[in-house]
Amino acid sequence: MRPSPLLLLLLTACLPEAKTASPAPEEAPRPVQVAEIRHLPADAGPSFTGVLRARREADVALRAGGRIAERLVDLGAEVSAGQLLFRLDPRDLELSLRAAEADVLSAEATASQAVNDAGRSRALVSAGHVAAAFHEQREATARAATQRLAAARAQRDLARNRLDYAELRAPSAGRVTAILAEAGQVVAEGAPVLRLADPAEREVLVQLPENAIGAARATARFWARPDVTLPVQLREIAAQADPNMRTYAARFALPDAPDWARLGMTATIHLGREAAAPSARIPLSALHDRGRGPMVWRLAEGGRIEAAPVTVLSLSESMATIRAELPEGTRIVAMGAQLLAPDSRVRPVETRLAGSMQ
Repeated sequence: MRPSPLLLLLLTACLPEAKTASPAPEEAPRPVQVAEIRHLPADAGPSFTGVLRARREADVALRAGGRIAERLVDLGAEVSAGQLLFRLDPRDLELSLRAAEADVLSAEATASQAVNDAGRSRALVSAGHVAAAFHEQREATARAATQRLAAARAQRDLARNRLDYAELRAPSAGRVTAILAEAGQVVAEGAPVLRLADPAEREVLVQLPENAIGAARATARFWARPDVTLPVQLREIAAQADPNMRTYAARFALPDAPDWARLGMTATIHLGREAAAPSARIPLSALHDRGRGPMVWRLAEGGRIEAAPVTVLSLSESMATIRAELPEGTRIVAMGAQLLAPDSRVRPVETRLAGSMQ
């Protein structure tokens, strides 16, 4: 016998009311002690003492020899291009010019006579009065005389130039850094008499040992201004070591050099090496490893935590020195890191461990 629909309805009404499933309550943030990342100061690298030099400097020499009659510039003076620096006694050079001019006149007379003789012999050989060999000899004499005239004129021009070289003028603007000759001194042609430097570009010249060649960065500090540190860049290093000192001459460019940095000043170059990341000291309990290498929990937005890989440099009983790409002031979980899971919510509490990170 089948139950009636009314009986089924009554039985259903007597059953207890079904409860609707509700979501599980969200886990409350777990209180954790935190610490802040404080970067350790970089290790001080080696220092070397050098001298501030001009990048471009040259020994200026006289292009003629003789006795210096006058020096018109002093040590440390700033000169402009074309300014008169030295003057030689011109008397000997004037005599050389006169002798060269006399040689030109003599060569001109000889060449004129030889050319006229060659012209007359040409007419005689055409008339059959002289042999062809005689005419050829006159032609050769005329050509030789012409060449001697050209040589005499070149010697005259050279003597004239040497007379002009009696006055030494600055080839470019710069500062006189050394005087190598004085008035009354007899100098040979090409002998340097002063050193001229261009102060527009300045650099520090130091001697580096072998173990300091690979420095990636450097700074300069001058004895005249010990409170100022200037960045410098390695521009040039000698290809071979000095045979006596076994050091390499290195030049560090000083971009945007201040006006007070004068040539000849003593400077100290401090070398350093670029680190892959800054280092810091953290509590040993902040470190943990989930199978992918050492890491720490970094506090993110919304009270969540996220993993940050680190490199362990050294360990002690309670502290660890690490290197990581963590900005200054980053907060990390200091204790109980192994009890947390990714994206866990935490609530920072006050701790004294932050002071130990210095």
